[in-house]
Amino acid sequence: MINMFVVMMGIGLVIPVLPYYVESFDAGAVELGILIALFAFMQFLFAPFWGRLSDRVGRKPLIAAGMFGFALAEFIFAFASQMWMLYLSRILAGTFGSAIMPSAMAFVADTTSEEKRSKGMGLLGMSMALGIVFGPGIGGWLAEINLAAPFLFAGIAATIAGLFSLFLLPESLPKEVREEKDSERPGQLKSILRAVTSPVGFLLVLVFVLSFGLANFQTSFGLYALARFEYTPAEVGTIVMIVGVVGAVAQGGLVGRLTGRFGDERVALGALLLSGIGFILMSLAFSYTTLIVTTCLFFLGNSLLRPSVNSMISKRAGKKQGLIMGVNNSFVSLGNVAGALIAGNVFAVNLFLPFSIGAAAMFLAWAATIIWLSHQKQQTVIDRTNRVESS
Repeated sequence: MINMFVVMMGIGLVIPVLPYYVESFDAGAVELGILIALFAFMQFLFAPFWGRLSDRVGRKPLIAAGMFGFALAEFIFAFASQMWMLYLSRILAGTFGSAIMPSAMAFVADTTSEEKRSKGMGLLGMSMALGIVFGPGIGGWLAEINLAAPFLFAGIAATIAGLFSLFLLPESLPKEVREEKDSERPGQLKSILRAVTSPVGFLLVLVFVLSFGLANFQTSFGLYALARFEYTPAEVGTIVMIVGVVGAVAQGGLVGRLTGRFGDERVALGALLLSGIGFILMSLAFSYTTLIVTTCLFFLGNSLLRPSVNSMISKRAGKKQGLIMGVNNSFVSLGNVAGALIAGNVFAVNLFLPFSIGAAAMFLAWAATIIWLSHQKQQTVIDRTNRVESS
């Protein structure tokens, strides 16, 4: 949880600062989209590899290595003097950052029962949401001193977290289990294709959609606040910090209760609707207060959606938690790539387009999920009938 907090803080502080930081290099919305997409694309490429490797060598080594690599990337970003250095930094951050999330999610799966899985994923999500809470606030406030200061702060925090992981984090995957999983080594592309055609295939598409929507927000929100309301980095950071509190509370204290009462599937459906409505209302905001309230609605939906979908995936993953969570993270990254590139380009055409596209994606996913759940229920009935007849 500490590691995910630090990583998400490092990602979160980018939200209010990056539009202004990129501007200092005489770049705009398109370059901003490319920077966010580069980070996500490297995660897409490397997450299955790290996830598969964590099944073989354990979770701890990869979490520690990921933190140190992420720290290096933040330092490069802080001291960059040309655009290519910013691109290099995002490539390294995506490569090493992708080792942390699937390993952390697999760590939760290793140490929780199926009944407690949603709660465990929710707690992990809470730490991520708290990173989003404090990251933008820290980034916005430090940017008032120097635009590079937030990234320097993130690098120092990631280094400390890496040392903490190296010396204090216990290993969750026993050696004998690692040796058993070592005998199966599908290639990266084969792993992705196998996962897509497995029982978790539709859920991975759902992960892509929710990440696509979040990337639309992350790429366009700072630019939107600057272009429409002329807010400073500190004001943008304060907004994201406030709505992040809503996300943290939802994932830490609400998602477990809701999934326990209504089930992962119904929570996911409600969260998709809420996220889509939040996107629409954000584009209609007319003041600082209304922007906070409408953004809170979007964050609440997204915060409930991610752990419920992750729990559904984990329950269907069986013994290949690291592999499936690595592929899961790849779809997160692929959604981030598509969302960032599209948002950066359409924002240059119309500042409301990223929100409209995000809302449409959420509503389409909601309808598709209803159809998929109906098919799953029908298939369950057929399977039960066949078992009764065969017995």
